[in-house]
Amino acid sequence: MADASTVIEKLQSRFDPAAARGMNDIFQFHISDADDYYLHIQHGTLDVQQGEHDDPSVSLTTDTETLKGVMSGEINGMQAFMSGKLKAAGNVMLASKLTSLFPSG
Repeated sequence: MADASTVIEKLQSRFDPAAARGMNDIFQFHISDADDYYLHIQHGTLDVQQGEHDDPSVSLTTDTETLKGVMSGEINGMQAFMSGKLKAAGNVMLASKLTSLFPSG
């Protein structure tokens, strides 16, 4: 099973700068069985940091397996949210942009 840091690292190679044009947002990931990470997406750039940000735009709480599935496209993010496997706080609409920011394939 891939750990959370591997999933987060893969995001960097999948990041689509064009989809992030004009954005300045912090995506906080609280991973129940691993370290916390946050992504700072600013004007087409991605900065990944371990830990917790003081003022994230949106906070997502999940476990490694669900994070991996959502980011790979194997798990529908909305279904994970509705079933309680993924919790979101803050600007929840931002969470729906993750699939366009990090296209799978």
